[in-house]
Amino acid sequence: MSDDHLRGVRLDEQQIRVLAHPLRARIPGLLRTHGPATATDLARLLETNSGATSYHLRQLAAVGLVRDTGEGVGRRREWQATSDFHSWAPSDFDDRPDAATAANWLQRAYLRDFVERAERWEEDAVGWSPQWRDSLGLSDTVVEVTPQQAGAMLTELADVFERYRAAGAGDPDAVRLHVTTHAAPLGRTAPHAPGDGTARA
Repeated sequence: MSDDHLRGVRLDEQQIRVLAHPLRARIPGLLRTHGPATATDLARLLETNSGATSYHLRQLAAVGLVRDTGEGVGRRREWQATSDFHSWAPSDFDDRPDAATAANWLQRAYLRDFVERAERWEEDAVGWSPQWRDSLGLSDTVVEVTPQQAGAMLTELADVFERYRAAGAGDPDAVRLHVTTHAAPLGRTAPHAPGDGTARA
């Protein structure tokens, strides 16, 4: 791993606008899960042509989300993601409408990817052992929390994921799992802030 590889990166306005594209949104994730790859390798995974992936790799490299490994041969440049994950907070872009629109598009694109992965698992699960089928899949629960408590809860979950990130490394029984969290309110009306002068029912 290169010295300039980052554990995680908080996306800035320029980065999130570059990522908000159907192909570019998927490239960093593919490089993280499959390892370094050429434009031709990525074109095969994305079912497009290498000219398109080469262009999009350069766009991502310009904002620091991917880099040339220097390990490619000739014109077959090899690329890798510069971080293990990226993140942002929706409020990061509240005062920048174009970036906020890009962030909203990206969030919805990732939600669509989650649904596709969940449906693939439901199709493939029959071929897996009972132990795996009983350990994986979808679950949900309901909690009643303040914004601060919700943030603390998600931080604790992130700590759990970090503990297990490479817990099975080297074990032949281990597989890589994609774990998604999504927290959303049951109601669709936002609560009024205390002291805003608005009456509550």
